[in-house]
Amino acid sequence: MQFNKIVLTFSLYILCGMVSGQEKTSYVNPMIGTVKMGHTFPGACVPHGIVQLSPDTDTIPHSINGVYQKDTYKYCAGYQHDDKTIVGFSHTHLSGTGHSDLGDILIVPVTGSLKFNPGTADKPDSGYRSRYSHDTEKARPGYYEVVLDDYKVKAQLTATERVGVHKYTYPEGEVQKILLDLTHGIYNYDGKVLWASLRVENDTLITGYRITNGWARENYTYFAISLSKPIKKYGYVDKEKPKYSGFWRKFDLQNNFPEIAGRKIVTHLEFDNNASAPLVIKVALSAVSTQGAIKNLEAETKGKSFDQIAAEATAKWNKELNVVDITGDIDKKTMFYTSLYHTMINPSVYMDVDGQYRGIDHNIHQVEGFTNYTIFSVWDTFRALHPLFNLINRERSTDIVKSMIAHYEQSVHKALPVWSHMGNENWCMIGYHSVSVLADALDKGLNIDKDKALEAMISSSNLDYYDGTGYYKKLGYVPVDKNGSGSSITLEYSYDDWTIYNTAKKIGNQTVADAYQKRALSYRNVFDHQIGFVRARLSNGEWKTPYNLLSTHGEGFIEGNSWNYSFFVPHDVKGLIKEMGGDKQFVQRLDSLFTMHLPDEFFAETEDVTREGVMGNYVHGNEPSHHIAYLYAWTSQPWKTQYWVREIMNRMYRNSIDGLCGNDDCGQMSAWYIFSAMGFYPVCPGTNQYILGAPYFPYMKVNLGEGRYLEIKADKVSDKMRYVKSVKLNGKPYTKAYINYDDIKNGAELTFEMSSTPNKKRLFNEDEKPYSLSK
Repeated sequence: MQFNKIVLTFSLYILCGMVSGQEKTSYVNPMIGTVKMGHTFPGACVPHGIVQLSPDTDTIPHSINGVYQKDTYKYCAGYQHDDKTIVGFSHTHLSGTGHSDLGDILIVPVTGSLKFNPGTADKPDSGYRSRYSHDTEKARPGYYEVVLDDYKVKAQLTATERVGVHKYTYPEGEVQKILLDLTHGIYNYDGKVLWASLRVENDTLITGYRITNGWARENYTYFAISLSKPIKKYGYVDKEKPKYSGFWRKFDLQNNFPEIAGRKIVTHLEFDNNASAPLVIKVALSAVSTQGAIKNLEAETKGKSFDQIAAEATAKWNKELNVVDITGDIDKKTMFYTSLYHTMINPSVYMDVDGQYRGIDHNIHQVEGFTNYTIFSVWDTFRALHPLFNLINRERSTDIVKSMIAHYEQSVHKALPVWSHMGNENWCMIGYHSVSVLADALDKGLNIDKDKALEAMISSSNLDYYDGTGYYKKLGYVPVDKNGSGSSITLEYSYDDWTIYNTAKKIGNQTVADAYQKRALSYRNVFDHQIGFVRARLSNGEWKTPYNLLSTHGEGFIEGNSWNYSFFVPHDVKGLIKEMGGDKQFVQRLDSLFTMHLPDEFFAETEDVTREGVMGNYVHGNEPSHHIAYLYAWTSQPWKTQYWVREIMNRMYRNSIDGLCGNDDCGQMSAWYIFSAMGFYPVCPGTNQYILGAPYFPYMKVNLGEGRYLEIKADKVSDKMRYVKSVKLNGKPYTKAYINYDDIKNGAELTFEMSSTPNKKRLFNEDEKPYSLSK
C-alpha cells in the first residue's frame, strides 16, 4: 500500500469542514494536491478533534436589526474560496452544516498601526483583515499555511485534539503584534457574545473564556494561550461601553492591566522584537474551566515544537485514513479518501484530558469509561455515518453512543440528542433519530447497556410537546395545520418507532415491541391511496388542498417534496410498494424520479435544495433521498440500482472546486459515497442488512479491526462495466440482494463479476430480498 507516502507528500487543501448551502461545495484532493478549493474552509485539525483551526474570510452577520442576511449562509464554515481577504484564524468550526455557529477565539497577526474592526471585503484597508493569494496556501492533513499579504506575515497552523497551534513569521524589523478578537463569530449578530474575560497570568500565559448565545444557546469556551515570546505591552478596546463599572474605574483598564472583561472586547498584544524568531502561539480550549484548558495545553503540547505537533497531526490522519486500501485511478481515489476524511471530522471530542466535560445540563461531569463527544447532526448522520463507524471504528462508535445516553440522562426532557453541539441541544431538524443510532449500534453488537438504551429510546419517542409527537400518538400522523413539516415528520417517526420495535423484540420486551410495531406502520396514514403519494393531512383528517407533488415549500415536507419523501419507508419497503400500487408502478415511479425534470421554481424557497444536487427529480444534495437508488433491490428490476448509484457518484461527487453537490452535513454525504464505493448501503439502519449495489473500484480492503479485513473484488469494473453478473462470498456463489453484517464482521472476501450489460436473470425470490416489516 502506497497511501502513507501519498498522504505525507500532497499539498493544498485538506479540509476541517465544509460550508453548506446555496453555494457549491467542493471535495479536496488528498492524493495529488493540485486542485483548488471551493466553498469550504481549509485548516488544521486532527480526527474528531474539537479544535478546527482555520481562516475565516468574512464576517457577514446572521442578522442586522432583526433582518436575516442571505449571504451569511455561505459562511457556515467561515471560508469562501472566492474571497480575496482573510479576517483571521478562529479555533472552532462545523463541517458542512445547513446552519452554523462557533468561530471562537479569533487571532490575527498584524504589523503597523492597530485597527480593531475587521473592515469589509470591498474596503479591506478599513479594518484588520488582510488580502491573500491562493498561491501561498498550502496544506496537508493537520496543517495549513498562507501569507497575509498586507502584513507580509507567513501564517502556519496545526492542531491537536484540544489545542490550536499558530506559527507566525513576521517581516524582519517589524514589531510583532497580534489581535485577539473575542467579538468574532460565525453566524454572528449584535449581542451574540454574552460575556468575555481574559487574564494575563504572566508574560507568556493568558487565560480566559467567552459565553455566546447562538445556535448553541449557552456555549462556554474557556481557553489558555501559551506564547513563545514574552509580552512587551498589551491592552484592549471595548466596543460596548459598560453602563456600570463600579470601582474598577480607578484603574487604567485599557493599558497593561491584567484583567480584561466585557461584551465586545478586542485585545492587542505586542512582543519584544529583539529576536527575529517566529512567534508560536498555543491555544488550548475547554468547556469546563481555564484550569482545564491549561491541563489540555500541557498534556498535548508541553515541550513540543510546532513541527513536532504538525508531524503528529499528520501521522494521526495517516493512521485513520489507512483503514481502507483501494486500487483504482487517481481521480476516483482522490474522491474516496477525501470522502473518508470528511467522515472523520465530527462528532468531536468534548471533554478535557482529565475526563471532565460540560453536560447538557451545564453542570460539570466526570466520564466513566468512555470518551465524551459532541456535534450530533443526527437527522443527517443516522443514515450512513454512524453505520459506517459501526463497521470501521467500533470503539469510537461505542463512545459516541455512550455520549448520547449521557445526554439523555442529563436532559431535563429525558431525550436523546436531536441536533446538539457544545453541551447544548439546538433542536434543529425533525425526528428522534438518535434511537436509530442506538438501535444500529446494538444490532452490530457494540458494548452498550441494552436496557438503558431502550429506556432512552422509549423516553425520546414520547415527548409530546416536541414536533407534534402528541398529535402523532393520538391521530397516527402529524397534521400539517399543527406542524408545517407534518408529513415528513410522520414518515421519519414511523421509521424511528420501527427501530424501537426491533430493539425491544430482540431484547425480549414483547409489550414494547407490540406497541411500537403498530406505531411503525403510521406512515400509511399520510399516503393518499388515490394518487399513491404522501400528502399533507389536516387535523380533521382531510387532505390539504390544493397540493403539489413537486414543491419543496408549504406541502408538509422539510427540505424535500412528496416525490422524494414518499419513498422514505426504509423499514417496510414491501408495504411501500403496496401503497404505491405494486411492483410495476413502483419501478416506474423510481425510473421517473431519476429522469423527470424538477423546475427551479419548486425549490426556489428552500435553501438546502439546489440545482447542483438535483438529478431529474431525485435530490441527492439533501439526505432524505439517499437510500432511494437501492430500493430497486425489492423489485423485479434490481440491476437498475447498479446503474443509478454509479451515475450519482459520477455526477454528484467530482474532484473540482465545486465538486460536492450539497451540504456534507457532518460527513453524511461522504459516508454515502464510502458505502456506495464498497458496493453496498445500509438502507435501514437497525437491521443487520446492507443492500447490494456494485463496487466502484476493482479492489478494496477494509480494516474491520482486530486483524479482520473485508476484501471487495470487482475486476474490470468501470463506468461501462457497471453491472453485476454474479456475486461470491468467500468463494461460494451468493444469491441474495443483501449481505448480512454477520457474514462480514469476522472478515470476508466479497467478489463481484462485472458486465457491460445488466444481468436481468439475476432476480431475487422473496427469501432473497431484503427485510420488510410487512410480510
